[in-house]
Amino acid sequence: MPQPPTPTLTQRRRTPSIALRAGGLVAALTAGALALGACGPAGGSTAAPAGPGTASATVVTTPTPAATAVAPAATPPATTAAPAPSSPATPASTPTPKPTPTLVAGPAIYRTGSTGSTVREVQARLKQLAWYSGDVTDTYGERTTASVRGFQAKRGFPVTGEVDRRTLDKLQAMTRPPTADELANRVPVVTAAAPSTAGLDARCLTGRVLCISKASRSLTWVVDGKALQRFDVRFGSENHPTREGDFTVYRKNRTWTSTLYGSSMPFSMFFSGGEAVHYSSDFAARGYAGASHGCVNVRDYAGLARLFDQVQLGDRVVVS
Repeated sequence: MPQPPTPTLTQRRRTPSIALRAGGLVAALTAGALALGACGPAGGSTAAPAGPGTASATVVTTPTPAATAVAPAATPPATTAAPAPSSPATPASTPTPKPTPTLVAGPAIYRTGSTGSTVREVQARLKQLAWYSGDVTDTYGERTTASVRGFQAKRGFPVTGEVDRRTLDKLQAMTRPPTADELANRVPVVTAAAPSTAGLDARCLTGRVLCISKASRSLTWVVDGKALQRFDVRFGSENHPTREGDFTVYRKNRTWTSTLYGSSMPFSMFFSGGEAVHYSSDFAARGYAGASHGCVNVRDYAGLARLFDQVQLGDRVVVS
C-alpha cells in the first residue's frame, strides 16, 4: 500500500495545531463572556463562575515561534538614595480666642431698705413690664428685690437684686415715665361714657375680669361689677378656634413676637397656653375679613395700652 507523502517543512509550519486552534476558540468565547458580564457591582469580580454542571476548562496556548519574545538581559537595580530626613511639619497657628468679658455689677443705687418716691417709680416701671405685681410703695423690700433679680437675669446682667446704673438705664429705656395714676395705684378715669354690663356673662360681675363675648365680638374690662372699658375683638378661625372657659392672666409681655408665626403681638396678656389678648395690626387694617390663630385680637392700640397697664397677673379671663 503506498504511503502518503511526507509534508514538507513549509507545510508543517502553515498547519496550525489542533491544540492551538482549540485554545483560540476557548479564549474567544471566554473574552465574549467577560465583555457581557462587565456591569457587575463596583469593586466586585468581573469573572463569571462556571454554570452548574459545567467543568472548568484549562486552556493551554502554544505560542508560535514568531510570538516568542526574548527576555532582555537583567539590568542591575539602581541604587536608591536614602530619603532625606524631612523637617517636622509646623503646626498651623491657632488663634487664641478672646475671653468673653464678664459683666460686673456696679455700685447699688437702690437696694433692700431703700425708701422714697424714686423707689415707687422703679416699681411702677417694673410693673409696666409685668415683673412687679400689686401696689407700688416707697419701700424697697423682698418683692422689689425678686422683681429686679428677674429683670436682670432676663437681660444677662449680674443678678444681684440691687438697682445699679446699668439696670436703671435699661429699665428706663424699656418703659415710659409712670403716670400719676400708676404711682398712686389708681385706675385711670375713663373719659368716655362707661360701657354697660348688660348682657355680660354672670361670671364677669365679680372681681377683676376680662370679659370676652364671642356673640357680641367684644371685650369688656370689669372691676367689681363695674364695666370700665370695652373693645371690639376678633377671634380664631374655624381651624384654630379661641378656647372658651374661665382662665387667669398668667403672663404679660408688652412687646411680644409670636415664636410660631413671627407676627408682632404688642400688649400680650396670655391666659390659655399660647392664646392671649393682644393688639393686632392686621385686625386694625382688615377688620373681620381675617382671623387669628386662637388669640383675641384688639384693634384699639391706645386703649389696649391703657388696659395692659391696669391688668395684673392673676386677673380672670372669661371667654364665652
